[in-house]
Amino acid sequence: MKTATVNVRVDEKLKKDCEAIFDELGFGMSTAITMFLKAVRRTNGMPFDFEIPNEQTLAAFKEGDEILAGKRKAKRYTSIAELRKDLDV
Repeated sequence: MKTATVNVRVDEKLKKDCEAIFDELGFGMSTAITMFLKAVRRTNGMPFDFEIPNEQTLAAFKEGDEILAGKRKAKRYTSIAELRKDLDV
């Protein structure tokens, strides 16, 4: 297979963060980019959706941020059974 070189400029921190993730997954940047390009070809477009979050989603993001920041309490569960009981499922 004949190969081609692709040069891309990205934020240095983004590159380093992604390299660490790919390393943890057991492959490098080149393999990750090749996987992305093959997914684009397979789907004939971007392999993920681009959506502008609606109000409900934005509210959920805000709530999650508040929970993580300790500004809002969140109920914790010790088991899936406990969660299912609370959800009536």
